[in-house]
Amino acid sequence: MRAFLLSICYLVFCGTSCVGVKRIPPMANYNSHVGDRREVSPDSYVLPNGLLRKNNHGLWELYVAGDPLERGLANGRLTQELLRRQEAVFVSQVKELVPSRFHRWLLRGFIGRFNRQLTDYIPTAYQVEIYGLSQSASDTLDFIARPYPRLLYFHAAHDIGHALQDLALVGCTSFAAWGDHTADGKLLIGRNFDFYAGDDFSKEKVIAFIDPDIGYKHAMVTWPGMVGAVSGMNEKGLTVTINAGKSAIPNQAKTPISLLTREILQYAGNIDEAIHIARQREVFVSESIMVGSAADRKAVLIEVSPHKIGVYEVPNTADLLVCANHFQSEPYRTDKRNLRQLEESHSKYRFDRMNELIAQTPKLTPGDAAAVLRNKEGIGGVDLGYGNEKAINQLLAHHAVIFQPEDLRMWVATAPYQLGEFVAYDLDEVFERLSTLDAGIPLASDPLNIPADPFASSADFQDYEKFRLQMRNLEAAIAAETTISDAELADFRQLNPMFWKTDFLIGEYYRGKSRYVDALRHYRLAAAKEVTTKVDSALIQKRIRKCERLSK
Repeated sequence: MRAFLLSICYLVFCGTSCVGVKRIPPMANYNSHVGDRREVSPDSYVLPNGLLRKNNHGLWELYVAGDPLERGLANGRLTQELLRRQEAVFVSQVKELVPSRFHRWLLRGFIGRFNRQLTDYIPTAYQVEIYGLSQSASDTLDFIARPYPRLLYFHAAHDIGHALQDLALVGCTSFAAWGDHTADGKLLIGRNFDFYAGDDFSKEKVIAFIDPDIGYKHAMVTWPGMVGAVSGMNEKGLTVTINAGKSAIPNQAKTPISLLTREILQYAGNIDEAIHIARQREVFVSESIMVGSAADRKAVLIEVSPHKIGVYEVPNTADLLVCANHFQSEPYRTDKRNLRQLEESHSKYRFDRMNELIAQTPKLTPGDAAAVLRNKEGIGGVDLGYGNEKAINQLLAHHAVIFQPEDLRMWVATAPYQLGEFVAYDLDEVFERLSTLDAGIPLASDPLNIPADPFASSADFQDYEKFRLQMRNLEAAIAAETTISDAELADFRQLNPMFWKTDFLIGEYYRGKSRYVDALRHYRLAAAKEVTTKVDSALIQKRIRKCERLSK
């Protein structure tokens, strides 16, 4: 997701002379004695109030307990190597996107203004938790900002990435089903978190189990350095997942969405309590928060934006809630940005495809939910090629997760993307086992795991991985005006022939070489396929008209 990386360009090169956050949160009421980390075995560490270990499925399992400072300090000490690697990934991606020192200097002025009041909108407890975490961050990045404001800014960067989605539209899709739509009648939730910030960003997936001094125990699927929630469930069977909506580019940071959803996860036991918390916070981007509730035995969407909030519930007889990247509640029915999102993006297409897939499997099980989340075809089963953002499975997800709130069970997909085995966790069992802080006790309920998708071991998948690499090389060659042979381009095309962008990029290459007849042929091939958005289609038609003129 290039929008996320561009957002970091806004947020990361800020320098301590202009940062908007200069004061640390008050620490007097918190316990700062968390002890020293002890290595139990490779990739396995413990503290008196926490542990971290990598399970045999490649997922990092993190547990922290206590007050906000204890949790933050423990998180940082346990994950310090992961945290520093994750920050290094951010910075390397930014330098790649913004190589000019002058441009980075220009961004600094924006940052000081943008974040000038960030801490006014973040609950003190989460400021303290982030401060504790920041004590283990690298000091080699202090040229960007000191660790505490730097980690605060990274939480705001997630929101800016969504606000800048016109540059590279994020495409998360989720659903909640219950009643007649599930095999046992219980609430079942599935979501793809299609959030891409480079391959290295997704390497270290963290399942964080949090036992706070105040509020409910909860679990989150996250990454090192992130204390906000993008996908999670608490001990009351309340779940949160977030999907980006259409936002204007903000001019000031307020409450990051992930910290709002973390607050809901920690303090809400039902839908009404979640809505009450959401109404108390000012946000600076638009987001759909799907809240599932074991207590209410249903799910709703809390749709927030800087100026209004709406709650969307399906009729009592529907038993199915689908969420893409547009809003559905009454306050947004005539909202211009939301209407433009419906008209120009692929959100409605994925929304319709999700409804179609669920209609084909009327009594969903967790295994069926995994199959839906892994689906790569378009409406009616049309071949979209691999990596098309019209697909439910765009082959770029950071993670996918399935929840059964009434049984306190969750399944988290392993690499690659959402194709690997879905690992099962029972929250009651997990927190009981964690009470001993025995790093040798398994947390996952492996007999309940959902098997990997056979596609992950197929020749087509290997071709797709080659395609991704060669696509980046082709884009670089087009930008640098270097030469690629026709044979190499033909080989590239065979790796993913049904994806519209394959022929479009070949057309772009030939156009740059003034080979307009060849370019025109490939632009027409691209136009005949399932093009992602109206903007993309308009660009292809513009290229076709130009090449028609120049090839005469």
